[in-house]
Amino acid sequence: MKSKLEYVWLDGYKPTQSMRSKTLVKNNFSGKLEDCPMWSFDGSSTEQAEGGSSDLLLKPVFICPDPTRKDGYVVICEVMNPDGTPHESNGRATIDDDDDDFWFGFEQEYVLWDINKHTPLGFPAAGYFPPPQGPFYCSVGAEFAVGREIVEEHADACIAAGLNFEGINAEVMKGQWEYQIFAKGAKEAGDQIWAARYLMEKIGEKHGVRINLHPKPVKGDWNGSGMHANFSNGIMRTCGDEKVFKAICESFGRSKEVIAEHIAVYGADNEQRLTGRHETARIDQFSYGVSDRGSSIRIPIGTVEDGWKGRLEDRRPASNADPYKVAAVIIKSTKAAL
Repeated sequence: MKSKLEYVWLDGYKPTQSMRSKTLVKNNFSGKLEDCPMWSFDGSSTEQAEGGSSDLLLKPVFICPDPTRKDGYVVICEVMNPDGTPHESNGRATIDDDDDDFWFGFEQEYVLWDINKHTPLGFPAAGYFPPPQGPFYCSVGAEFAVGREIVEEHADACIAAGLNFEGINAEVMKGQWEYQIFAKGAKEAGDQIWAARYLMEKIGEKHGVRINLHPKPVKGDWNGSGMHANFSNGIMRTCGDEKVFKAICESFGRSKEVIAEHIAVYGADNEQRLTGRHETARIDQFSYGVSDRGSSIRIPIGTVEDGWKGRLEDRRPASNADPYKVAAVIIKSTKAAL
């Protein structure tokens, strides 16, 4: 029996990397990561190498079934130089502390984008707008919840692939949706988000819809798109101490340099989204508060009601941020407080 292995990697484009992929057909494939061979690709076509020496390596690091394809698998790969060292575009390889005591729940927002009208799905022609946002969040009905068939297909695919897929909802702007992924450790969290993003793009292709991850796809009085990062470690989940949570929040904003370190990996064009409006904090300020969606870090009411045990939510990461880098810097700043 032949299996189709889709090798997926991140290209070298800046400031936002995109996914690339190609198919390897294997006979009698076991379905195991260790049986995925190293492969190569032309880095000169992805902004990762010069034409005179363009071969780069693909190192498989994560595998899951591809329910969109008969006998298919999604294989997430790191990009390596010919000598086996990580390529400079390889964000996964920069994770210094892959502590799986850290649990992450990423809320991936995105906009279904009409590639013919160049507007969010459900918007009229460019230059015109639907009614002001308000009725679209967690909406029901054809007038407000557009593209549900795409979203449901993606949810089914992620669950069938074995990803830790935790939910979906329509978001605040028409044509905007969100899904949630849970994982332990920075690498696993990033692997699962990238696999889910790949499946979303694949399903979007089928429906002729672009998956727009820009943090502010529609200018004006409309919500942007984020990738809110919920996180906890063993201490947070068991301590029962308000001081611990406030110390962690203070650690994230302890200096201008630390704030800048986070913002640097929280996504391109994020200044267009982090304005202090539309459920965001300003990009040049740092704040935290209980149930405050206008703060940099929200302390969920559930954490407080559970006796100061649970998680925090960093609301600053943009929809196009690299989850590997987001998780890594969150681990670093959390540990600095403990």
